[in-house]
Amino acid sequence: MGGTTQEGTRKTVQKTTQEDVGTVRGRRERLREQTDRKIMKATLGIVISDGIGAVTIEEVARRSGVAKTTIYRRYRNADDLLQRIQPEVAGLPNFNDLKPSRSGLATMLRRIQDCFDSELGLKAVGVVLSSDNATLKAIAAQVLAPAEERFVGFMERGIADGVFQNRLDYTFLFSTVLGSMLACKALARQEAGGERQSGKERKSDSWAENMATLLWPNVCAESAR
Repeated sequence: MGGTTQEGTRKTVQKTTQEDVGTVRGRRERLREQTDRKIMKATLGIVISDGIGAVTIEEVARRSGVAKTTIYRRYRNADDLLQRIQPEVAGLPNFNDLKPSRSGLATMLRRIQDCFDSELGLKAVGVVLSSDNATLKAIAAQVLAPAEERFVGFMERGIADGVFQNRLDYTFLFSTVLGSMLACKALARQEAGGERQSGKERKSDSWAENMATLLWPNVCAESAR
């Protein structure tokens, strides 16, 4: 009887210990991800505002609030940091829940705009797209390729459903959409710099709906008109 009780107690303690270890490990992983995100955003911020030459471990530490010793444990130097930087793409929207339609198109465009504006910043997107620097081109590929793939995937589902035309280059269309989004954001910044009438809607606020209105007649199949 006593042996059975001791065995049960041992298993309970072992299970509790394993759960505690798992909790601690999960907390450490979350903290590491948060730290990596701070380093990434600070590095991109320096590149955008001052150029790649201004990226130093000291400046990244100052802007991110992450200790230099912590950064050095991850990266040998600033060059290593720039080469290994991984822009945050986890926040990229998924369009699998959207039905290929006029309203679905507008919602998809709105999600793309919100994602780039909040996760990376449209200014950052513009900088990496316009740069000839190999590092920034790699960053652009990491950020934009998944978004382009999901955009094209949505349009291809529409083709399969008979909603969208199958004769268009949707990869090129994604680039056009991205360019329009960046231009609209730039105009909105200029608008914000001047006087605005009370209650007047900013151009960037209605960009997704306006773009969907422009695209719909050109992408929808005859049967969907």
